Amino acid sequence: MNTLPNDPVMMLSVVNTLLRDRYSSLEDLAKGEGVDPAVISQRLGMIDYSYNRESNQFK
Repeated sequence: MNTLPNDPVMMLSVVNTLLRDRYSSLEDLAKGEGVDPAVISQRLGMIDYSYNRESNQFK
């Protein structure tokens, strides 16, 4: 079930919180939330954020 907001700024907040509190990777988050990880990366790329594996967050 996709519970992520469509707005990139709101999505950034939700995704980074989920990565911090619930998921160990972007792939785990995408699977758990029923979203293609490429969609998350593309949408957050619109506001110049990209996934950093080492910190497990979008920066």
